[in-house]
Amino acid sequence: MEMRFELGKLNDVDELERLYNDLNDYLEKGENYPGWKKGVYPVRKNAIDGIKNGNLYVLRHDGKIIASVILSHKPEPAYYKAKWNIDSNYSGIFVIYTFVVHPKFFKCGVGKALMDFSTDYSIKSKAKSIRLDVYEGNIPAIRLYEKCGFKYVDTVDLGLGSYGLNWFKLYEKLLL
Repeated sequence: MEMRFELGKLNDVDELERLYNDLNDYLEKGENYPGWKKGVYPVRKNAIDGIKNGNLYVLRHDGKIIASVILSHKPEPAYYKAKWNIDSNYSGIFVIYTFVVHPKFFKCGVGKALMDFSTDYSIKSKAKSIRLDVYEGNIPAIRLYEKCGFKYVDTVDLGLGSYGLNWFKLYEKLLL
């Protein structure tokens, strides 16, 4: 399957919003492991912000966006409470946000390709580690992250209890 990664552009916003909505529609019909909600997260504003910040990457297949990820240097506030494996300010650390794969491409290796891209990009950028959070009930994502070499660090409250998302597991992959 021919796939191409590239930096997201403003003219990708409509397609990214469709990707987010397609994924949320799919999650609503079945097991919603991440606990995402259409109109709440991810939404158009996440795509716009990621593109404006120059840290949203898309994965294209046959010219269409099938997956996306944001690689940021800004952690969630709760990250500061955790005891990470490496002590560093966030200029040398990437945080994965808005990791999305279109449902038509589940179980095709696209999620792993997105994780591999995130790791390769972080290494080329001379980052010391990559961090992420995942809702504790999102077992498929947790399996993927662990398979890709991420290690569990801590469990924290990200303040999303009103959405039924009380606890998030923090993971880190050292790149040194």
